[in-house]
Amino acid sequence: MPARDFFHSVMRIGPVQIGTRRDRHGHTRHAAVCTTDGCGWSSDYSSSSAAQLAARTHRCTPR
Repeated sequence: MPARDFFHSVMRIGPVQIGTRRDRHGHTRHAAVCTTDGCGWSSDYSSSSAAQLAARTHRCTPR
């Protein structure tokens, strides 16, 4: 049975949502995901400030 991702401290910066979770090794990770239809951008970061910076500078590319 696969492990579930439980996100907490979810915040939104423009179209990007940032969620905090613990990985299977117990390390805290921050995921940034663009919620715009058709964008598909997402990335994991080890610090909250890096995820927030990526969210502020993200620009969707039209497809």
